[in-house]
Amino acid sequence: MSLTLDQRPLYEVKAGLFKGLSHPLRIRILELLSLSPERSVAQLQTETGLEASHLSQHLSVLRRHRLVLSERRASSVYYRLAYPEVAELLTIARRLLLLMVTADGERIADAASLPALGPTE
Repeated sequence: MSLTLDQRPLYEVKAGLFKGLSHPLRIRILELLSLSPERSVAQLQTETGLEASHLSQHLSVLRRHRLVLSERRASSVYYRLAYPEVAELLTIARRLLLLMVTADGERIADAASLPALGPTE
């Protein structure tokens, strides 16, 4: 399938969204932010166990891909999801993951019940 020039930017934006989601720690940060209206950087650091510099890098990626918003208040910075749909996306992804893991488990059980192909060592 060849994309037209008009379609390409939308697919690039969509790919950027998934790039923002492409690290397990960023997923964890987004899940934490989906549990409350906002969290401070200090709270996120405590909850993730990340060093400040690593957390800052991940938050920067999430900001760049417009998944989170930040607000400075006095000496603290607070983060929140940019859109409530981010939390919905995470919920759907988790549901899909559970379906996939369940299907894999069933396939493993099916494979284990296959007859042997030859002599075992």
